[in-house]
Amino acid sequence: MSDERPEGIEEYDAPAGGWGALKAVAKAIKEQQVLAQGPLTLLKQNQPDGFDCPGCAWPDPKHTSSFEFCENGVKAVTWETTAKRVPPEFFAQHTVSELWTWSDYELENQGRLTHPLIYDAKTDRYVPIEWDEAFAKIAEVLNALPDPNMAEFYTSGRASNEAAFLFQLLARAYGSGNFPDCSNMCHEATSVGLPMSIGVGKGTVTLEDFDHCDAIFSFGHNPGTNHPRMMATLWEASRRGVPIIVFNPLKERALERFASPQHAVEMATFSSTNIASAYYQVRPGGDVAVFKGMMKRVLERDEQDKLAGGPGVLDLEFIAEHTSGFDELVEDLNGTSWDDIIIKSGLSRENIESAADVYVQAKKVIIAYGMGLTQHANGTANVQQMVNFLLLRGNMGREGAGICPLRGHSNVQGNRTVGITEIPNDAMLDGMERAFGFRPSGKKGNAAIESVEAIEAGHSKALICLGGNFAVAMSDPERTFAAMRKLELAALMATKLNRSHLLIAKNTIILPVVARTELDVQANGPQSLTVEDSMSMVHASRGFLKPASDNLLSEPAIIAGIGKATIGDRYGIDWDWLIADYDRIRDKIEVVFPDFFDFNKRIREPGGFRLDVAASRREWRTASKKANFLVIKGVNEDPRLLQPDTLTLTTIRSHDQYNTTVYGLNDRYRGVFGRRDVVFLNKDDLADHGLKEGDLVDIEAAAAPDDSDSLPRILPRFTAVAYNIPRGSAAGYYPEMNVLCALSHYDKRSGTPSYKAIPVKIRAAAV
Repeated sequence: MSDERPEGIEEYDAPAGGWGALKAVAKAIKEQQVLAQGPLTLLKQNQPDGFDCPGCAWPDPKHTSSFEFCENGVKAVTWETTAKRVPPEFFAQHTVSELWTWSDYELENQGRLTHPLIYDAKTDRYVPIEWDEAFAKIAEVLNALPDPNMAEFYTSGRASNEAAFLFQLLARAYGSGNFPDCSNMCHEATSVGLPMSIGVGKGTVTLEDFDHCDAIFSFGHNPGTNHPRMMATLWEASRRGVPIIVFNPLKERALERFASPQHAVEMATFSSTNIASAYYQVRPGGDVAVFKGMMKRVLERDEQDKLAGGPGVLDLEFIAEHTSGFDELVEDLNGTSWDDIIIKSGLSRENIESAADVYVQAKKVIIAYGMGLTQHANGTANVQQMVNFLLLRGNMGREGAGICPLRGHSNVQGNRTVGITEIPNDAMLDGMERAFGFRPSGKKGNAAIESVEAIEAGHSKALICLGGNFAVAMSDPERTFAAMRKLELAALMATKLNRSHLLIAKNTIILPVVARTELDVQANGPQSLTVEDSMSMVHASRGFLKPASDNLLSEPAIIAGIGKATIGDRYGIDWDWLIADYDRIRDKIEVVFPDFFDFNKRIREPGGFRLDVAASRREWRTASKKANFLVIKGVNEDPRLLQPDTLTLTTIRSHDQYNTTVYGLNDRYRGVFGRRDVVFLNKDDLADHGLKEGDLVDIEAAAAPDDSDSLPRILPRFTAVAYNIPRGSAAGYYPEMNVLCALSHYDKRSGTPSYKAIPVKIRAAAV
């Protein structure tokens, strides 16, 4: 390999966090022109009397810290509190056709939307519309549909509990059960897999459990970028000697070493703390193999200990009292060969056994995992094998032990808790009937992929979006974008312009919202919202900044406006009364979901309250009333990977990115600056393909032999970057790489797209 690297590619040797993070914070504040209010805003972030960070869902330490924000949280806040504006005059200067040629970063970086807008086909421009007219137009289209299930209601994970609850009320009162949401594309494998295993679709640990654990196993996540406040927890655990065992295809800097910006000595001495005590670069898609290998080792260690006169290492008392399916699991593990495990995982037997030995030696173990485990064709199986591993030694439902799914947006878990689901259970339907006097349909509706398929087929004609960038977040943009352009109506709530707004339907309306950092004033005065974090803590969030425009409405107010225009007083719902005081919405949430008892009282307590997680106290709400060992045969080899010269591509986020939002064009920790058009490859794989670093390559998705959707999917002219990644693997940025993930390539149990294991072929770019 030449010493000369491609343009914008260089080594970055500093730790995560530290002075690099503080420099990035200052840059973000300056670039978004919020110097005057920036410091004051940050001091209100994640505080009892302030607003919850609009970024990740990592919990706050009782909401009492005086300095509880991180680099990417600052980026999220400055992106929202920017002084840049996108008024109607902007659209008078730019047609939608022109804006389509801009990058996603350029679109959002124009600033905050200021007025409700409707697309004018004659001029190919957005033009202002009054709020009442916008609501009337939405109602006109919705009420003209022959079947309410021809409307789709999408929810972003940044929506508050109050907005999400009203949104599902709107859809169910209208008669639709279609609820595609962002969790369908990230942690749905968790929401589907965990209830079958332990009876609840949430994590079982609290933040305090990390203070008592003896080992942490980390699978498929990059905390330095995607949930940076977790680094304080990992930093503290490492410094008290807790082994942190990492399984991840790429060496992520924050999981290697971290300098805490809040630790004066580390900052003054330019030192850092090692995070991972062992780092295993598993092949993308090899996680089931890893879990099976570690479980085989645990069984072997159990036999060895018994032969030596010991009690064994399995928690047989817990297994007997609290679980079912253990014998079937043992039979499956005995039938799984080490050769298959080694080939699929890309790790040696010694590596896997060494990790399992740490597990055996620790009394209390937490597993934290991200989308590297869930966004697979076997994502549900990944989650369930992880639970199997924890159950072997009773690491569930006790202090310092359990499972910790790392959610993305700050309220994606809360949205599901308050009713954003296409599969409502009887308890929820009963609650809706108690609260509103009507019983919604219990028929299953559409999730994300089903929604795109329904729109594509013409079965669904309207899409209402509560935030987000649905079309860009979805897999297979060629099909998804074409489907969106078939809609009769697209009504999109947003703070900023994004590409989904440029996929023009027959009627396209942009509804600009008050942001989380801004003061939300309704008829009865200033309002607070609530969110639920990754560990089921619910707490209040109150903005304080003047809204970006006098023409903005809050998300609850917009939903109520649509409801009033579309449904009226059907079922006796008084939309104006509900939004006059958000306490009234919370009272209704409490009626529908009794776990929210004393909601308004408890939310006013510092730090909020934790919702009940039955599995945390070893109550298993499964059909068997036990925690279930669930078996999956084999190690799940994708048939496309058996084709010659096929690599497994995993999508990743850059450090200047949060989900589909691109804050900038740098990926500091991976040494990428000013660009995103790269694909990371092992240097030996490059050589095998007759390529070298810096070459332009075409990336093509490999079709399965029985794939009915065999359209060619090619991403042309990306720059190859030699990187420390397992042989047979590749990595590139989401959402650019989504073009390679077919709509049909998803976990059939959860519907989660397989963004993290896409079989691809690479070749020198066509001239």
